[in-house]
Amino acid sequence: MRSFQERLAEFDARGLRLAAISVDSPAINREYVRKEGYTFAFLSDPAAQVIRRYDVLHPGAGPEGQQVARPGEFLIDSTGTVRWVNLTESVLVRARPGQVLQVFDDLVRAPLGANR
Repeated sequence: MRSFQERLAEFDARGLRLAAISVDSPAINREYVRKEGYTFAFLSDPAAQVIRRYDVLHPGAGPEGQQVARPGEFLIDSTGTVRWVNLTESVLVRARPGQVLQVFDDLVRAPLGANR
């Protein structure tokens, strides 16, 4: 996530808004954001409602067998349509900011009605 913070201006320039979501409580997220210096949104979903809706629940994968969100990145347009997804099983394997920006740029350049 640090690499996304470092390139936040590039996301802002494209009108993209970053948000992280986890099963952690708001208090835990606030402390983490404060400690790490993140300036984009960190959302709390302790009941995993949104995490389930996007089918990224990873039951038992957290500390002490807790439910957590599977690592993933999504590009969601202003209508709520998911335009691109990158899912992994490991927090160590994630899309890099440059990859996400390139996918966005490619989507913007794609002709209307093109298969995405």
